[in-house]
Amino acid sequence: MLSVKSILISQPHPGGKKTVYDTLAEKHGVKVDFHPFIEVVGVPARELRKQKLRILNHDAIIFNSRNAIDHFFRIVEEMKVEIPPTMKYFCTNEGVSLYIQKYTQLRKRKMFVGKGTEASFFELLKKHKALNYLFPCSNIRKESIPNYLNEMNITYTEAIMYNTVNSDLSDLASVYYDILVFFSPQGISSLFANFPDFIQEDRAIAGWGKTTNAALEEAGLDNTIYAPTSEHPSMVAALNAFIISKKK
Repeated sequence: MLSVKSILISQPHPGGKKTVYDTLAEKHGVKVDFHPFIEVVGVPARELRKQKLRILNHDAIIFNSRNAIDHFFRIVEEMKVEIPPTMKYFCTNEGVSLYIQKYTQLRKRKMFVGKGTEASFFELLKKHKALNYLFPCSNIRKESIPNYLNEMNITYTEAIMYNTVNSDLSDLASVYYDILVFFSPQGISSLFANFPDFIQEDRAIAGWGKTTNAALEEAGLDNTIYAPTSEHPSMVAALNAFIISKKK
């Protein structure tokens, strides 16, 4: 690759205001496209009724993502459940906790928020281990939260309220990008589900985090642009450095 002319981000465009990727594109005169490689599809409330989910049998809800919040409150509405003011909410980080305000205003004493690390969140669960938790999640999720709840003998119900599925990428079949950017192993799975014979050739691949890097290695792909690192703490910083290196 002599120089970078095009980048594909395997996520949807955030929408609205100008993003750091738009700034990167303007700075270097490169084309940056967004295309989600995975999609989130809600599980109908009737399916959860068949599983005999009883939301009001729980004292607290565990939220670890915005998707979990969206689909929990969707299910609450579809089931016509009225959440009591005594319900407690445990959020893995502040960003997740703030997102709940899209649906309801909560008193601080009903909200328990981790500091962005699993250890800090698990400490909260440990302090309140007598509660009966509901954990809304996807069909694809990390094992760490259920594993900890089981290890501590904490009562909980795991409810799959949305599924993470591969997007249809057929519109990308004849399009070439110099850099493909991935943020999760699911994005790589979707790539090969859509293009089983995909070959990296001289493309650069940017992978975010250890699990994505491991998935790339397993797929036989080279993670050309690894992030985060101490030198490049964000994906944009890593891409910027790579683009500059190709101009020399």
